[in-house]
Amino acid sequence: MERRTMLALIGLTVLSLGLAQGQTLTLYSGRGQSLVEPLVKQFERDTGIRVQVRYGTDAQILAALQEEGGRSPADVFWANTAGALGQAAAKGLLRPLGETLLRQPEAFVPASKAWVPVTLRLRVLAYNPQKFKPEELPQSILDLPRFAREKGLGGRVGWTPPYSSFQDMVAGMIALHGEAKTRAWLEGMKALAPKAYASNPAMLDAIRAGEVDLGSTNHYYVVRFRRAGYQLGIHHFQDGDVGNLALVTGAGILKTGKNLTAATRFLTYLLAPKAQQYFAGTVGEYPLVKGVVTDPNLLSLEEALAKSPRLDFEKLPLEQALRLLRELGIL
Repeated sequence: MERRTMLALIGLTVLSLGLAQGQTLTLYSGRGQSLVEPLVKQFERDTGIRVQVRYGTDAQILAALQEEGGRSPADVFWANTAGALGQAAAKGLLRPLGETLLRQPEAFVPASKAWVPVTLRLRVLAYNPQKFKPEELPQSILDLPRFAREKGLGGRVGWTPPYSSFQDMVAGMIALHGEAKTRAWLEGMKALAPKAYASNPAMLDAIRAGEVDLGSTNHYYVVRFRRAGYQLGIHHFQDGDVGNLALVTGAGILKTGKNLTAATRFLTYLLAPKAQQYFAGTVGEYPLVKGVVTDPNLLSLEEALAKSPRLDFEKLPLEQALRLLRELGIL
C-alpha cells in the first residue's frame, strides 16, 4: 500500500511538472528589464513555466493593451506604479483577484481588488553631498525651483520625465495641489533648463560625475549606487510632501489572459519570501509581506509611509498628468 501510494505521488509530481513545463505565460512589464529579468528567469527555473515578456513604460503598456483589446496575448500586467494599475482596473482590463492573494500584503491592497501590491518605493531628492549640506535643502519639492534659482543651478538639475514614477509624482501633485499649481511648478522647473534623462541610473550617474547636482528619483536607485561605493546624498522632504510620494508596484491578471493558472502562480511567486527578499536585497525596495530582511540603512516601512502624503493611489490622475507634460513640451 505504501509503495502504491508513493508511486501515485511520484506520478502526480511528474504530471504536474510536465503540465507546468508545457505552459507559457505572457507578461507585459512596466518594470525595467534590468531590475526584474533575473527574477523572471528564476521563476522559469523554479516552475518550469516559460515566460514571454514585453517591456515598456506603464503608459506604453496601457496604450498597447487598449489598442490590442480582446486580441491581447497578455496574461499579466506587472506595473511600475499604482496609478497605471488603477487605470487598468478602471478600464475593466483586469480580472478580480481572490482573498488568498489579497490578504498577503501588509499595505496598499486596492479597493478594486483587481491587482496585488508587490513592493514600495519612496520618492526622494538625490544630491551631490560635496555641493550641499542636508540642512540647506528645501523642505518641499514645490520649493525646488526657487531653491535652484537662488543657488544658481540653471542647467545643473536633472529630471526624468519619461519615467513612470516621475509621471505618478506629477499626478500626485495634481491630486494634492491642483493642476494650476502643478503647471506653475513644472514651468519653474523647465525655466531652470534641467537636463532630462531617460532613466534614473543615467541621472544618478550624472550626479556622481558632476554633470548635474541633484534630481528627484526613487530611493532604491540611490541605495544601489551607494552599495556600489558612490557618494550620493538622499534627502527626504517634510512629512506629507509629494516629493516623498510612496509608489507601489503591483501586478494584475488580464481578463483577456488565457493562462489563468500560470498567471496566478506568477502573482503568488512575487509575494513569496524568495521574490520579496530579492526586491529587498538586490533591488533595495521595501517588501510588502512580513518576514523579509530589509536594508538597515533605510527608513522602516512605517517611517517611509509616514513621509508620504495620503492619497488614493489607485485614483492618481495619470492621464491628466501626461496631458499637462505634453502641453508644456516636457514629454
